[in-house]
Amino acid sequence: MEITYKIDSVPTPQQIIQLYNDAGLPRPTHDLERIKKMYESSNLIVSAWDDEVLVGAARSITDWCWSCYLADLAIKQTHQKEGIGRKLVDLTKAQIGEETMLLLLSVPTAMEYYPKVGFAKQESSFIINRER
Repeated sequence: MEITYKIDSVPTPQQIIQLYNDAGLPRPTHDLERIKKMYESSNLIVSAWDDEVLVGAARSITDWCWSCYLADLAIKQTHQKEGIGRKLVDLTKAQIGEETMLLLLSVPTAMEYYPKVGFAKQESSFIINRER
């Protein structure tokens, strides 16, 4: 198995929904138009492919000079623990450069994962949750 990585090649909404459902990422996968809009509104997408199958995706929103929000990081269950998530994070960091911080909000089940790929846990964030 050779994984190939693509930058700014946007997977179809159907591919994204399949990946998110397989990875257990809590996103509105019942709403194809919302998933489509999430990706159309993002300005940095790094994806991982096993032949023609989407096996990983990192979706970010950035200003390219100060901050980058890693909105989604998903890896297909059959491809987890193979370094794909770390590679997606590394490629994202390479795209945004040294001046830009990379930040994210973690789902509870991934809290132990992010320190393993270089993130430092912060206690200084605030959120106003979405209504739906």
